[in-house]
Amino acid sequence: MFAGIAGRYDLLNHLLSGNIDKSWRRLVARTLQPSLVEGARVLDVACGTGDLSLVLSRAGAARVVGLDFCRPMLEIARRKAEEGARVVPFVEGDALRLPFADRTFDVVTIAFGLRNLAGVGDGLKELRRILRPGGRIAVLEFSSPVVPGFRALFRFYFTRVLPRIGGLVSGSRGAYEYLPDSVSRFPDQKRLAELMCETGFEGVSYRNLTGGIAALHTGARDAGGT
Repeated sequence: MFAGIAGRYDLLNHLLSGNIDKSWRRLVARTLQPSLVEGARVLDVACGTGDLSLVLSRAGAARVVGLDFCRPMLEIARRKAEEGARVVPFVEGDALRLPFADRTFDVVTIAFGLRNLAGVGDGLKELRRILRPGGRIAVLEFSSPVVPGFRALFRFYFTRVLPRIGGLVSGSRGAYEYLPDSVSRFPDQKRLAELMCETGFEGVSYRNLTGGIAALHTGARDAGGT
């Protein structure tokens, strides 16, 4: 499914969000800025076409690696990095079986990818595994709008309008019907924060973005444990 829409993925992300998705990614970078120092290692999981990986690379001196399981998406990411003269390795791999040793990275991010994993809890455990103690995590994901009137309006757009536009432009309506369906089954802001705490992350907090359409959850790996 993702391979089939790779060529139109960036265009539709920006079109369907009114370019708000760009500001959300910049916020991730600003939030993590103190950790994006020289020598730090950052892993951007489910990087897709590399938008967040490249924003993180431009935001600091950290060494950023992007990982995704969809090769056509990664090929686009590599081209974008080359065009922008950024040195960002992109690795093909499974987010539930990351090809890295324990405690390898100082920062891990995942944007609009956690809900696509077979198990959210298993995904969080794997993200924690590759983080060093005290390392930071940032999860950017669609969530539950918190303003009642806006919630109903957004739900209509998300379930009725977005699949039609996405299908027309990409040629795969199913992919854009999958999007609202996957979001509806994903934990809301509070429950995701609870899952992160249960997994072993400390100092977990979240920030609603654009009325709760999306949320940015952050935390750090606990210093103890295995």
